[in-house]
Amino acid sequence: MKPFEYIVEIHGPAVFRYLSGRVGPDRAEDCFQETMLAALRGYDEVREPKAVKSWLFTIATRKSIDAYRQAGREPTPDGSVEGSPDRSGLANPGAGDIWSLVGELPGKQAMAVELRYRAGLTHREVGQVMEISESAARRNVFEGLKSLREGAGSWT
Repeated sequence: MKPFEYIVEIHGPAVFRYLSGRVGPDRAEDCFQETMLAALRGYDEVREPKAVKSWLFTIATRKSIDAYRQAGREPTPDGSVEGSPDRSGLANPGAGDIWSLVGELPGKQAMAVELRYRAGLTHREVGQVMEISESAARRNVFEGLKSLREGAGSWT
């Protein structure tokens, strides 16, 4: 089996892009580090070297879920601090971009589309990460893209 450093070098950028989309750029670095630490701990137990890529994305998906849950438990600023700048006139950064629209899809469709196109996984690998069959992964990607196409007219 190849050294872990090689695996990080080859698959790390795609995992980081995927996590950036899932948890946002502010949390992506921490989530990426947690993903790679968990992967390093379990790397010796990988049974199928050809499935390392989907194994990494499975870990990344679970870490992104953990980050989402953690963010829900953290306090959020309410703007009540004196002297804080008025942000009401600022545009929502990232609003209207394709990935924010993908995020509005139903859960499995959104995850399948992100894994397929943001992370660059094959349908088979998407199925492995999501723990569903390849045909179910293909269907989730198809339905997600179909929903995006149908909504495209209302977004412009």
